[in-house]
Amino acid sequence: MQAIGVASKSRRLARVLKNPSASLFSSAKRVNSSQQELAIENADYLPLRRRFHSAALLSANIHRSCSQLELNHKRNVIQIPSSSIVMPTRLFSSEAHDIGDDAADAETVKAVYDKILNAIVERRTAPPNAWLWSIVARCSSHEDIKLLFNILQKLRTFRLSNLRIPDDFNSALCREVTKACVRAGAIDFGKKALWKHNLFGLTPDIGSAHHLLLYAKQHNDVKLMVEVMKLVKKNDLALQPGTADIVFSICYSTDRWDLISKYGKRFVKSGVSLRQTSFDLWMEFAARKADVESLWEIEKWRSEATKKHSLSTGFSCAKGFLLEHRPESAAAIIQVLYQTLPEARRPTVMVELQKLVSEWPLEVIKQQKEDRKAFAAALQNDISALINALPSLGVEANVSMEDLTGKEAVLS
Repeated sequence: MQAIGVASKSRRLARVLKNPSASLFSSAKRVNSSQQELAIENADYLPLRRRFHSAALLSANIHRSCSQLELNHKRNVIQIPSSSIVMPTRLFSSEAHDIGDDAADAETVKAVYDKILNAIVERRTAPPNAWLWSIVARCSSHEDIKLLFNILQKLRTFRLSNLRIPDDFNSALCREVTKACVRAGAIDFGKKALWKHNLFGLTPDIGSAHHLLLYAKQHNDVKLMVEVMKLVKKNDLALQPGTADIVFSICYSTDRWDLISKYGKRFVKSGVSLRQTSFDLWMEFAARKADVESLWEIEKWRSEATKKHSLSTGFSCAKGFLLEHRPESAAAIIQVLYQTLPEARRPTVMVELQKLVSEWPLEVIKQQKEDRKAFAAALQNDISALINALPSLGVEANVSMEDLTGKEAVLS
């Protein structure tokens, strides 16, 4: 059994130390498609009848313009038909410009609400989309949000009964509605917007949930985070790497190791490609809680996802080795981090080493419920062995050990 344990630890060390590449951080390469490809792609989506009609219309206008020029030439008059100038500008007109009108800017949410209501109830006509977007942009109070959701419900009914449009509004509107709810402090309505079957015609997506999660992060509101994550699961909203970043940050700031463990496994099982920043927080949290088993499990997922260590994940692994009383393995991974960093960034290793000596021991000792004195003494010896081993590996270790030895009584 002892031989099996040694082999397991050797494999773990090999996995942690693999890929000592020239850079700790991988950079994403973004390739933009050319304008020519975009033009061809858009042309393919244009219906054949529309293309033929547009070509015929353009040909007719050219022929008419040429005839007019020829006639005017005979009369010694130069005149350019106005239709040849007006037609192209009309193709790019948009109702969105109405929002910028000075009179429209002065309108309140209630005024725009009354305009939409009058259109669908009295005149039985579909109001311009710009009016609805105008209400969303103007919402600043709970009462405004109530009016917004009321008119959304009426518009959905009107579209279905009068226009025979069964489809809901697109997800872009839902994201803006949720943002407006957060801005107005109407979180109860924001949560309603996450239901995929609702009376308001909204189409929720994970972007809508992110607005509520960011509000929870801003206020360290764990309860709201849990409620939003339940709604995300119940309404089948696809998780994204950005979701994990926000959730992990809330859990770390509020010291909720139980929740970061729960949601972390959920992200991994859902196939979400976690970012390096998420692994940084997760592994640092595990090392702080002295949960070695979880730390190596997360490290396994990290090695499959990112292949390369960051400074944070590397030092988290070093702390894991110290908790297993293996200072030589901890020194080996710090050596890899030191050698792969550019010369200008090597001082950051000293900063992390000082934190490992000064701050981390006190945090990890607090997690011990039994025999703290023996644990503190063993940890102090292992950290001292780590610091003493680094110079022989070519790593400068100019750190102060006073915090470690001076806090021995506190640690024990």
